[in-house]
Amino acid sequence: MLLTVYSHPSCLQHDPGSDHPETPARLLAVLDRCRKDPGIALRQAAPAARDPLLAVHSEPYLRSLEAMSARGGGVLFLDTILNKHSWSAALGAAGSVLAAVDHAMSDRGHAFAAIRPPGHHALAARGMGFCLVNHVVVAARYAQGAGLRHVLIIDWDVHHGNGTQALVEADASVRYVSLHQHPWYPGTGAASERGVGNIFNVPRGPGKPPELYVGDLWAAIVTATTDWTPDLVLISAGFDAMAGDPLGGFTLEPAHYTDWTRRIRERLPAVPIVGLLEGGYVPSRVADGLAAHLQGLQ
Repeated sequence: MLLTVYSHPSCLQHDPGSDHPETPARLLAVLDRCRKDPGIALRQAAPAARDPLLAVHSEPYLRSLEAMSARGGGVLFLDTILNKHSWSAALGAAGSVLAAVDHAMSDRGHAFAAIRPPGHHALAARGMGFCLVNHVVVAARYAQGAGLRHVLIIDWDVHHGNGTQALVEADASVRYVSLHQHPWYPGTGAASERGVGNIFNVPRGPGKPPELYVGDLWAAIVTATTDWTPDLVLISAGFDAMAGDPLGGFTLEPAHYTDWTRRIRERLPAVPIVGLLEGGYVPSRVADGLAAHLQGLQ
């Protein structure tokens, strides 16, 4: 069976500037790799409607994104920059994630959403950290609205998903496991931050042996899924934890993502998995990491 990857052309049109690390080249490299893999079916999704986003974000905030894009773009918050296509890109990215969730929930296999801009820093009423819409939480709420009860979110981006944690930390139906560099942007994600017992943060310093990162994230996943089985696994798949990324100091290599993904499949064999692209700022390395993750899903 082919592994299906969803994307939308508008995701390539969001452009925060030539000197910005979150560049369209990241996604171009990923899509090129997918097209060359005979085991992957690359599909174009429809843009999301507004309602799934409103399950997570406030209407005034979404209107502000739409209006800023309509004006030609601008600075939303520090390094979070929009151009005239950014609102369309946000809808295209969200639509790709929802299509991947639909695919997985209909028993057609695991799926991935190759999207940008990323999402895990976005709060209910504020974008930050290159992120406009928190796609992984939109996906979780969409799945729950379709009848699934428990959702596990795994975040292996090198930066803590502060937006994701803030949006789910009071909801025991969603568990969030995050491995991230600490201290590092955005400064959140201490191990003591437990929410209602549903938050499992794994903050680690840079430059450690990759086996430490692999083992410690896996231990947290095991803890989070002991006596608790999700109906869906969502992976915030950032690849900036790989060695050499300019915005991180971890030491992972592509094979580690295959290892994690296969372990998740083996531990939760009946649970659908949907991955979605977060960070990673060396395009060729992002493509390598994604290919390794997809190999683990196949």
